[in-house]
Formats: sequence, structure tokens, C-alpha cells
Amino acid sequence: MTAEITISALTEGFGAPEEVQAFAHTPGTEIVFGAGEVTRLPELCRKYGGARILIVSDPGIAKAGHSARAKSLLEAAGLMATVFDDVRENPTTEDVRLCVQAAKEGEIDFIVGLGGGSSLDTAKGCNFILTNGGHMRDYWGVNKAEKPMLPFIAVPTTAGTGSECQSFALIADSETHMKMACGDKKAAAKAAILDPELTLTQPRSVTVHTGMDAITHAVETAVTKKRSGTSFAYSKLAFSLLNEGFERVLKSPNELEGRAQMLLGAAYAGTAIENSMLGAAHACANPLTAKYGIVHGEAVGVMMPHVVRFNSEDKEVSSQYAELFKGDLAARIEELLSEAAMPLSLSGHSISGDSLDELAEAAAKQWTAQFNPREVGFAPLKALYQGAMSF
Repeated sequence: MTAEITISALTEGFGAPEEVQAFAHTPGTEIVFGAGEVTRLPELCRKYGGARILIVSDPGIAKAGHSARAKSLLEAAGLMATVFDDVRENPTTEDVRLCVQAAKEGEIDFIVGLGGGSSLDTAKGCNFILTNGGHMRDYWGVNKAEKPMLPFIAVPTTAGTGSECQSFALIADSETHMKMACGDKKAAAKAAILDPELTLTQPRSVTVHTGMDAITHAVETAVTKKRSGTSFAYSKLAFSLLNEGFERVLKSPNELEGRAQMLLGAAYAGTAIENSMLGAAHACANPLTAKYGIVHGEAVGVMMPHVVRFNSEDKEVSSQYAELFKGDLAARIEELLSEAAMPLSLSGHSISGDSLDELAEAAAKQWTAQFNPREVGFAPLKALYQGAMSF
């Protein structure tokens, strides 16, 4: 990475306050940003007291060689490393159970999450159960863990969830498929290593799905009921970086500055979530994934323009969107979906209108629905699905 590609250089011209650029409102997480910075993993593990480290990852990351590299870096520094790389997309309580089993077998005292949001969430989920016992549902909500948790370092390899800057683990119940947001300040990463070189190995499909997820995070956090001046500053900076960076990585996948914009933007959007929460697009997306297996980035992306138009009927919310993006925000999201060759309608995902009642009922039960700036229950949510059926 050239000297010019720094946080300050990437955020120049966006008018973000210095404390926002410095991630001052993350939950006590040290941010390490730059190409090649993954090599500092052993140093950071030692800094935060690690000797026997569990690396939590997934098969794709293992295939790309990142898990083995992390293990080698740690072992070369005299640290012990155990790898659990069986995390599945949209992790469930079963993924957490298997991860806890690996952690106990390795007698670990430190956790590293290496991969996308699924790996980071599983690492956090493992931390809850390993240190506090019980089941994930016991921690559904905020600050329900009574005992200290192990130190944790997040190393994202995708520019998507921004989980590295959040104290929440999003884990689905393996039986009901209900996604549980389990948040606790003790679960936040001690450090997050943002190394854009790690994202170069992503397949195009992962780039577009995680990138669209990050974009929707920036948009939704900007207007939720829990928004604040602080959270909006993160949302706005995140959208500025992602709006530009997404097109850059689509056109030039190996261009490092675009990758850096996406990784940094996703982290800022994750910080916005920590300070604001999400809304109706995510409430609608989760049932689409649970029932039809639609990749989360596509599910939330196809719903987002309709949610923006619905929320924009409130003048105050419309003005907030206008601060985020000077133009037709819903149309801009649709433009980005088109450029990424992602479906613009639910019918494009082969979904029948016969299932809308069931989807709306499930969406109304989602945790994020309560934070949408306009009230959403069964009828508004069904209308949103109906609007997304065709484009």
C-alpha cells in the first residue's frame, strides 16, 4: 500500500470529525489499518495477553491460505495456535457449539476471528458460551454476560458486516432459524486489523454480496429511531466511502485503494450499527434468507430501495436521507445493484407472491423492525414485499 492510502487520505474531503475518523466511538477496540498489517497479529495477541490462541475461520478462508498464514505467524512468534475453520454462512447455535468444543480441546486463552461476519460472529458466540456457559439465547439482548470474557481480535477478510467494530454476535437458532443479536461490551474486540490485502482473494460474488450489505448498513443506521449525531457521522462517512469504493472494486477488483475504501467503509458502518442499530430492510431480509436461502447481501439489497421510499414518506426521514446522499438514494441503490448484476426484484429470486403473508409475519418478529423510523407491522411489511416482487 502506498503511503497515500491512509485513513486520513481516504476520508479527506468528507468532512468527518477527527474522533469519527479515529473510531473514537467503537467499544474499546484498537484499530490497526493498512496493507500487510496482518503480520502484527502476534504482537497484538501478546499485547492483550494471548498465549494459546483459537483461530476461528471458514473453509473459504482456509482455502485462500489465510488461516494457515495466521497460524504460522503466531507459531513463529512462540505462540500456540488452534484452527477451527468450519464456520458456515449465517452461523447458527450449532456452529457455536462446535467452535466451543474446539476451544475446550485446545485449552485456549485467546480468540482470533479471521474471515467475514460469520467467522467473527461465531468467534464472539464461542466467547459467550466458553466463559459464561449456558446457551446463546441466554444472551439475546444486551449485557447479559455476568463473567469476564476472553480477549478477542477481529481480522476481517471481507468488507461487509463491520462486525469487527461491534459488541454484538448475530447467531441464528439452529431449530427456529430466528437470528439472535447477543450484545455485550465484554464481547467487543480488543483490536481489529483492517488489512485490505486480505480482501483481494474474495470471489466476485462475495465482494458484491458483502459490499451491498455494508452499503445497506450505512443507509439504515442513518435514520433509525436510535440514531444520534454521532452515529450519523459514521453512517455518512461510511456511505461516502462505500458508494465510491463499490464501483471501483467492481471495475478493478485488484485495485487496492478501492478495496481499502470498502474495508474502511464497512468498519465505519459497523461502528454506526453499534451506535444506532438497523431497520426494516434487515427485518425483511432475514426471513428471505431463512426460508429461501437467499444470500444476505442480495436479500437486504433487494429490499433496501423499497424501504427507503417507504421511510421517505416521512419528511424528517427524507431530509436525513438527503444529508446522506445528494440525489435519489433509492435509485442509486438500484443502480449499484444493477452494476453488481444482482436481482432487483423478489421475482428475480423465484419467490412467489403466495409466501408474502408468511414472510411478513416473520419479518414483524425480527429485532431490527422496532428501530425502523416509521412503524412497521404485518401490513406495512407485506406491502414492502409486494413492492419488491417486480421491478
